Amino acid sequence: MGLTGKLVRQTEIKSDGDVFHEIFKSKPHHISKMSPDKIQGVDLHEGDWGTVGSVILWNYTHDGKEKIVKERIEAIDEENKSVTFKVIEGDLTELYKTFIATVHVDTKGQTNIVTWTFEYEKVNEDVEDPNTLMDFAINVTKDIETHHLQA
Repeated sequence: MGLTGKLVRQTEIKSDGDVFHEIFKSKPHHISKMSPDKIQGVDLHEGDWGTVGSVILWNYTHDGKEKIVKERIEAIDEENKSVTFKVIEGDLTELYKTFIATVHVDTKGQTNIVTWTFEYEKVNEDVEDPNTLMDFAINVTKDIETHHLQA
């Protein structure tokens, strides 16, 4: 078993792909209203919302435990509707030397596919792959979709 890995998971959403991309790019602080049982708060620490290099602090509940993660926006691709975050501080740094999460929306007609990609390096071989964190990301995606379909 290697220390580096990559997880990719896709889910279809019925809500607007452009809106979904905009939320992760420029309005992640709104996610706590859409998924309050999972995301308790999102604060801007450096830079401006929606700009590469900005640093965002997330307060969230994962596997029944309150956690924090500080991420830097590494890349924003408007054409491909993707945002890449790199973990720089917080609970995940205890398990992973590097952790990069990319959320990408692919729109084909009425169909929108959200793809989450995690690229990571574990601190040691005893650390599990971030499968439950991927489940968490998919569940937050579904919460955002539900919120927008009700609006």
